[in-house]
Amino acid sequence: MSELNTTQDRDPPSFRQFLFLVVAAWIGIFSQLGKIPLFDLDEGAFGEATREMLAAGNYLLPTLNGEPRYDKPIMIHWMQMSSVNLFGFSEFSLRLPSAVCATLWMLSVFGFARRYFNASGSAAMAAGGVALTLMASIIGHAATADAALNLFLALSLMGIYRWFDQPSRRKLWRVYLWIGLGLLTKGPVALALPLIIATGFALWQRRLGDLLRALFSPVGWLILIAVVAPWVVLSVRADGGAFMHHFLFDQNLGRYQSTMQGHGGKPWYYLAWLPLIVAPLTVALVPALRQAARAQDAMDRYLMLWFLVVFVIFSFSATQLPHYLLYGATPLFLLAGRYVDRLPPRVLTVLPAVLVCALFMSLPWLLPAIPIPDNRAYEHGIVQLAASACDAWDYKLICGACLAATVIFALWPDIPRASALLGAALAQSIALWYAVVPAYAAAQQQPVREAAARAEQLGAPVVSFETFLPSFSVYRKTITENRLPKPGEIVFLRLDRVADLQAKLPNTPLIMEFRKGGVGLFRIPKDAQIPAPAATGSTEK
Repeated sequence: MSELNTTQDRDPPSFRQFLFLVVAAWIGIFSQLGKIPLFDLDEGAFGEATREMLAAGNYLLPTLNGEPRYDKPIMIHWMQMSSVNLFGFSEFSLRLPSAVCATLWMLSVFGFARRYFNASGSAAMAAGGVALTLMASIIGHAATADAALNLFLALSLMGIYRWFDQPSRRKLWRVYLWIGLGLLTKGPVALALPLIIATGFALWQRRLGDLLRALFSPVGWLILIAVVAPWVVLSVRADGGAFMHHFLFDQNLGRYQSTMQGHGGKPWYYLAWLPLIVAPLTVALVPALRQAARAQDAMDRYLMLWFLVVFVIFSFSATQLPHYLLYGATPLFLLAGRYVDRLPPRVLTVLPAVLVCALFMSLPWLLPAIPIPDNRAYEHGIVQLAASACDAWDYKLICGACLAATVIFALWPDIPRASALLGAALAQSIALWYAVVPAYAAAQQQPVREAAARAEQLGAPVVSFETFLPSFSVYRKTITENRLPKPGEIVFLRLDRVADLQAKLPNTPLIMEFRKGGVGLFRIPKDAQIPAPAATGSTEK
C-alpha cells in the first residue's frame, strides 16, 4: 500500500493567480453568454422545458411541447427557473446556471491542486483545463445539465480522495451531499461513477474496510435521501411514477444498451475524440499520463483510475457523445497541473492551440468546398450561411490575431512553457467565442430565431412538420405542435422536409412566408382541400 499525498499548507492565492482565474472564467466561461441564440437540440429542449414549467407553474415534472420530458431530473430546471425569475427570460438567464457551475468546477479544481501539488503553476494549469479546453468551455456555456453534473462529480470524487487522505465525518458527509445533488442533476451516473472509482481505489490501496464503513454511514445516507427523496416522492405522487420509470429504464439503462437519437459510436470513439476534447492541453498530457501510468503513488493511482473508469465505461456505451468523456476530464486536468514541470518543448506544447486556431482561420476557404448532396437542403443552408459569416472581415481579423498570438507563444523563448500554453489557451478561447461560435450560431440558430419572430408577426396558428428544433418554441414563447398543418395555418420546417410535406399534401400550394439558412415558414391557404391532420408526435430528427 502506498501512502496518500497529504494536504499541503499554502499561502493564499497570489494576485497573479487570482487575475488568471478571473480572466480564464471571463473568456472561457462567461464570454458571449447572452449574445448567441440557443443551440438545438439540447439547449432548445432544456430552454423550452424550463419556459413551459414556468408558464404552467409546474415545478416538479419537465415537459416539452406539452408532453412529458423524461431526459433529465429536475435540478437544472430549478436552477434555470431561479435565474429567469431573477434576470428575466433570456439566453443569458438560461445559461447562467451552467456558467456558475463551471466556474465553481474550475475553482474546486484549483483548490484541490493547490492543496496537493507542489510544482509552481500546477493549480493554474489544472484550473485552465476546466475553463479553456474546447469541450469544457462549450459545456460551461451550454444551457444544459452537464456543467452542473461535472461540478458535482468533481466535488464528490475529489472529496473521496480527501476522505481517504484524512478521514473525517464532515468530509464524508459532504461527499454524500455532492452525490445527492448529482443524482438530482442527471441521475444514477452521479452515484455509479464515485462508487466504482472509490471501490477500485480502496482495493488498490488495501483499504476496503475503511470504504465499507463509509458506505454504511447512517448520517451520510440521511443527507443523500434528504436531498433526493422530496422531489422523487412528489413526482411519483404527481404522475404515478411514470417519470421515474422512463428516466431510469429508457434514458439511462436504454441509453447504455441501445443507440439513441443516432448518437452511436465504436469502442475507439473516445480515443479519437480525446485530443480535441482536451485541446490545447493535448500534448501537455502525454508526459503527465506517461508518468501517472507508472502509478508510483496514490495520487497517480486515483487520478488514472478515475479517468480510465469513465473512458472504459462510456467507450462501450451504445449511445456516445463527446461530452460524456468530460466526466473523466477533471483527473486529466489535475494530472496536467501535477506534472506541469515536465511539459515538452515549447513548440510541441503549444502546437495543438496553433493547429486549432489555424483550423478556425481556414474555415472561410474550407466551408465552401464541403460537398453537400442536393437533397440535404437543411445542411446546405447552414453551411452556406456559415461560409458567408466566416468570410467577414471581423472573423478573419479575430482568428488571424489569435493564430498569430499562438505562434508567438510557441516561438518566443523568454516565455515559460506553462505560461505560453495558458496564453495560447486564452487565444484559442477568444477565437472560439468571438468568431467561430457566433458565425456558427448565425448560420444554424439565427434563422430559427428570426422564423419565430416572423411567425409571431403573421398572427396565424403555427405548427411544425417533421422538424424538432425546440428553440423555435422558446423564441415564440408558446408550444409548437408537430403535425400536418390545417388550412390557414403556418408550418415551420426544415427545408429538407418540404418534399415530404408536399407528398402528404398533394395539390396544395405552399405559400412561402420566410426562408433562411436551413429552415422556412409556409402558409397553407385557407381554402385548401386537405385530409384531416394526423398527429405525428415530436420525433427528434
